[in-house]
Amino acid sequence: MKKLGKPGALAAAVALSLTLPTSPGAHASPFVDDASGSLQLRNFYFNRDFRDTGARPQAEEWAQGFIFRGKSGYSHGDQGLGLDVHAALGLKLASDDDHAGTALLPSALGDEGPGSYSHITFTAKAKISETELKVGGLTPSIPVLQASDIRLLPQTYTGAALTMNEISGLALQAAQLREFNQMNSTNREDMIANIGGTSDRFNYFGGAYTFPAQSPDSTTLGLWRGDLDGVYDQNMINLLHNVTLGNWKLGANLAYFDSDIEAGSTDNKMKSVMLSAGTGAHTFRLGYQHSDGDSAFPYIALSNPYVANYIQILDFGRPDEKSWQARYDLDFAALGVPGLKGLVRYVSGDNIDIAGADKEWERDIDFTYTIQSGALKNVSIQWRNAMVRSDVAGAIDENRLILNYTIALR
Repeated sequence: MKKLGKPGALAAAVALSLTLPTSPGAHASPFVDDASGSLQLRNFYFNRDFRDTGARPQAEEWAQGFIFRGKSGYSHGDQGLGLDVHAALGLKLASDDDHAGTALLPSALGDEGPGSYSHITFTAKAKISETELKVGGLTPSIPVLQASDIRLLPQTYTGAALTMNEISGLALQAAQLREFNQMNSTNREDMIANIGGTSDRFNYFGGAYTFPAQSPDSTTLGLWRGDLDGVYDQNMINLLHNVTLGNWKLGANLAYFDSDIEAGSTDNKMKSVMLSAGTGAHTFRLGYQHSDGDSAFPYIALSNPYVANYIQILDFGRPDEKSWQARYDLDFAALGVPGLKGLVRYVSGDNIDIAGADKEWERDIDFTYTIQSGALKNVSIQWRNAMVRSDVAGAIDENRLILNYTIALR
């Protein structure tokens, strides 16, 4: 494993951003003129109660994160060469041996763990026309791999990625990833699958065609392939459709994954459906998911699988599991409270093909308030509450309290 950086790397990255000239007339280089940078401050409290008798009673930690994102312009306006940087620092505020293991902080070391951890990545980029190559630190967001940002610091990958948007409505991508940096680690390491197994190669390619392009009422067809070398390979087809009917906005997201797991020569065929209907401040969603196969649905550990019923704690992707979701979202601005948004959802799964296990369910409540004015304007406060009752995972109650504030540096 290779070390990625020290806490001083974040300070150096921020200092570099602040020293770049901000006056468009001060120089003639679009590389600097078009550069941008931001510093995100994230305070994260995590509490998970294990309700089953005999289980460890609780995991509870508190941490502060700093995430710097810097992007240069290109050497020739909207074409040419450029360089991006991503640096992150996590500080332990509260943890001990009896309550460690929330994935906010390194490993599960509690009192013995480090007081801070950090990483830094650089990304070289080259763009010609509407085709761009990036080499270095990457945060992929495609159906076969979505980098996660659900803990203190974001998950990052290292590799090379090519994106092509030469034809209106058609987006093509291909990449090879060699390592990843887990959300609570200083080290780059081989990628790990949720079903077990590691690899130093994840290859993906595919694309999506949207028609009519640039329209809110559109249809998108996507075809993708992902291969975690030596562990699993996965083919995926995705259909999205959005349409406006009067005051209602209707949506459908259909996905089918065909996965072959090399260990044991097993397979998994995942069907995922999410339907939505929104009017004014209200959005209603119904989801269905079937993880059909002898194995659980495979994906890179701690990433965000592109399925309907992957939610706060559970993914409902166990062998042969079928699950349904009901969800309601409300924007409280319509009720006179701008900046406040909330959701409640319930997912029930059954038909699990594991000895001694058959059913599980999860209920989530999520509220986010963004301060609208004053000295704390744009500070967001999020409360996430989840309750799980599962024949496999046991009984879990969880609360997360997250404060976010992003400062534009130039």
